[in-house]
Amino acid sequence: MKPILEIQHITKQFKLGKKQEGYLALRDAIANPFKKKEANKTFFALKDVSFNVYPGQSIGIIGKNGAGKSTLLKILSKITPPTSGKIICRGRIASLLEVGTGFHPELSGRENIYMNGSILGMRKNEIDTHFDAIVNFSGVENFLDTPLKRYSSGMQLRLAFAVAAHLEPEILIIDEVLAVGDAEFQKKCLGKMNEISKSGRTVIFVSHDMNAIEQLCNSAVILKKGMLAEQGETHQLISHYLNENKNFTFTQLPLSENVDMVEFNFKPGEIVSGDNINFTICLEVKSYELPSITDFCLLIYSTKGVRITIIDLRPFIKNFVKDGNRMILKGVIENMNLVEGEYSIGLFCIIDETRKELLDINQIRIKPILSLHENVKPYLSQYRGHLELTNNIKIN
Repeated sequence: MKPILEIQHITKQFKLGKKQEGYLALRDAIANPFKKKEANKTFFALKDVSFNVYPGQSIGIIGKNGAGKSTLLKILSKITPPTSGKIICRGRIASLLEVGTGFHPELSGRENIYMNGSILGMRKNEIDTHFDAIVNFSGVENFLDTPLKRYSSGMQLRLAFAVAAHLEPEILIIDEVLAVGDAEFQKKCLGKMNEISKSGRTVIFVSHDMNAIEQLCNSAVILKKGMLAEQGETHQLISHYLNENKNFTFTQLPLSENVDMVEFNFKPGEIVSGDNINFTICLEVKSYELPSITDFCLLIYSTKGVRITIIDLRPFIKNFVKDGNRMILKGVIENMNLVEGEYSIGLFCIIDETRKELLDINQIRIKPILSLHENVKPYLSQYRGHLELTNNIKIN
């Protein structure tokens, strides 16, 4: 089977420096040869990136901010050309990279549907066939004849996604733009992308939401500093990426004048919902006197900064083990029944009458538990709260 997309040695280089002036006077042209010229600095957004995408494949592109993800999508969408290398494409591409991309603000929603469809190479009768489905999915039927410039960013996103998804491109490219939508619309989008993928079309998806990528994509690519770092099965690559980019140890964090925290470690950093997780907390004492610890608890937060729970460690303060000038507490949090997702872990303590609340010291990732009910697909995590209790139910 031939790839639907062949990305061959793509490099994108940008020049950084002073912007050239719009025009030169005669005196400037005469003086220029004698002026000291500043060397142009260059920046490589992508360096020799090569991989293939096959028909029906859903591929997630993972990487830190500045890794080159959006640049690659813009090259694939023919918004910007590569500096070197080439792309062989064997299908129509629909892109959703920014809110309103490919739409005209002065045209109405109805006119933009037809214009965008024409840009994608669709005939009018093909657009007519999908028109009602686009309008129903977008939910903007009451504003179809209103100029797009009067739409909110969310309305523009809904319309743009509906057009891109329903006009049957062979390849659908989506950047992090879905983050603009509300939870209900994100659910619809993920469902539609899943449907597109299963219908044999190709989806290329960029997101920092690892659970969305794991749910939607059957393979993934990791970009690092503009270069292809890894390519392979989604779950394995996500594990590598998270474990590489989460620092489970740090040098020093002051808790009081006399005490620094030198380790706040959770292993493994990725578990299945319901598994146990080990932790190690190491304090370094600066004087010979042992500190007075009167309060000590772990704080768990969702990605939106909502505190989910605290884990009270006050009963275990006496279990700190002294090792030289260090105090070490090791333990296990059993049956971590959180719904799949990423969570921040913080600490609240009172040491020597100094209160400290640290909100984002470490992170863990929870993978979904395998359901006992094979024929029932679980609700999406954003609709289930935070605790995974389905498998705790027993019917007499």
